[in-house]
Parts: sequence; structure tokens; C-alpha cells
Amino acid sequence: MSSTSRSAANSWLMLLLAGVFEIGYALAVGGSHGFTRLTWSLVAVVFFLLTLWALSVALRTIDVGIGYAVWAGIGAAGAAALGPVFFDESLTLGQSLWLGVIIIGVVWLKLADKLDTAEEPLDRPQEAQVVGV
Repeated sequence: MSSTSRSAANSWLMLLLAGVFEIGYALAVGGSHGFTRLTWSLVAVVFFLLTLWALSVALRTIDVGIGYAVWAGIGAAGAAALGPVFFDESLTLGQSLWLGVIIIGVVWLKLADKLDTAEEPLDRPQEAQVVGV
């Protein structure tokens, strides 16, 4: 595995970790009841800082638009799926279906990134782009 592909894999793993931290943040915010419960509020702050750190590391090599979409998708789907486990929330079959669509979209974004990096030769120098004359 080349160092470039290893770096890309590490960035995607860091993005996945950022998504897990985002799930923790969302659940902790829900448990804090508007930051009125100290323990849940402190947990939320810790997860918030961790998710921002991991996301910023991942976005060093992943495009911001793709990275943010994946991060938000992981956080939203994970919080919706785990909300009923930790809180008195419901998750209908229809909601589960659409969460599955989000997850499939996240996987496709990752696969598309893998295909794009495989098609671009790394030894080719970057051409300068001329902006409107």
C-alpha cells in the first residue's frame, strides 16, 4: 500500500471516527435536556471537541463537501438509530428505510472517492490553471 493510499485510508478512518463522535455528541445533547443536566452537558462538550478535531484531521485530505456530507450522514443516521436505545424515542419502518438510504449514500461516496483516486496517476505534475483573462 502506497503512502498516498494509506493517507487516504487513514483520513477516511478518521472521518468515520468523527462520525462516531458526532453520534455521541448528538445523544449527549439530547440527554442534557437543553444543557440543564451537568453530566450529560459535560459529555456533550467532550464529544463536540472530539468530533471537531477528528473532522478537521480528516478534511486535510478529503474534500470538504464530501467529508462534511459523510460526517453529517453518519451523525444523523447514528443518532436516529440509537435514540430509541437510549431515550424514549421511536423509529418507524419508514424512518429506518430512509436512514438506510443515507447509509448507502455514504458508502457510495466513499467508493466514488476510491475510484477517483485510482484513476489519477500520482506522478503527473499538476497543470497550472489560468483564471479568466
